[in-house]
Amino acid sequence: MDVILVRDYEEMSARAAEIVIAALRQKPDAVLGLATGSSPEGLYARLIDAHTNDGLDFAPVVTFNLDEYVGLGPDHPQSYRAFMNDRLFDHINVKPQNTHVPDGLAQPLRAHCAAYEEAIRQAGGIDLQVLGIGRDGHIGFNEPGTSLGSRTHVAALAPETIEDNARYFAGPEEVPRFAVTMGIASILDARRCILLAGGAGKAEAVAAAIEGPLTSQVPASALQMHPDTVAIVDEAAAARLRRADFYRWQDRNRSQILDRL
Repeated sequence: MDVILVRDYEEMSARAAEIVIAALRQKPDAVLGLATGSSPEGLYARLIDAHTNDGLDFAPVVTFNLDEYVGLGPDHPQSYRAFMNDRLFDHINVKPQNTHVPDGLAQPLRAHCAAYEEAIRQAGGIDLQVLGIGRDGHIGFNEPGTSLGSRTHVAALAPETIEDNARYFAGPEEVPRFAVTMGIASILDARRCILLAGGAGKAEAVAAAIEGPLTSQVPASALQMHPDTVAIVDEAAAARLRRADFYRWQDRNRSQILDRL
C-alpha cells in the first residue's frame, strides 16, 4: 500500500482529485467506484471545479457507488443516491443512466445484490475505487467480521457506525440498521483504490489497516493485498502510524522513484 501523509483535509482532497483527474484524462470512459460520507466531499468539489473551469468531461464515465441504506428510496434526503446527486452528479455532465447506486427498496435484496455485481462486470470492472474508512475499520458497510471474500450483500450496521452516521439524521434511532454494500472481494477487484482518512477519530483504524495484521476484524486491512492502493491520510489520522517518517520520505522522493520505472 502506498501511503501519502498530508497536512489536512484540504490537501487530502486535492491529492485525491489529482489522481482521479489524471485517471480520467488517461481513460475518458473510466469506471469509477464512489463513496459517500464526509471524506470524499472535498474530492467531489474539486471534480466539479475541474468540470466547470477546466472542461473535464464526465459524459463517457460510468460510476458505481459502494452502498445504500436498506429502506431508503432514491428520493429520501438521507439516501446515498440523494447525497451523490447533491454533491456531484447534478453538477457535472455524467449521464444519469451511467450512475449506479444500490437500491435500498429492491425486493428481493439478494437478487438485487447479484444483479449489482453483474452490472459491474458488464461495465468492464471498476478502474478506480474511492474509499473512506470507519472508526471500526470498515470500508463500504463491511463491518468487522465480514468475510474477506464477500461480494455485494446486505450488511448489518455496527453500533459505532450508527452513532457516527446519526449526525445526518434526527438521531441514532432514525439511522437504518441495514445497508446494501459492495463486499470486500468486490472492492479488491478494482484496478486501483484510493483510501481517504482524516481526523483523530480515524487514527486507530488507519494504523490497524495499514500496519496491523490482515484480518476480517479490520476490513480495511484487506487493502494490504491489493496491488495498487494509495492511502491519503492527514496528520491527525496518521498519529498512530509507526512508519510515518518513511512514508513522508517516500512521498518527497516520489518523482525520482517514478523516473526509474
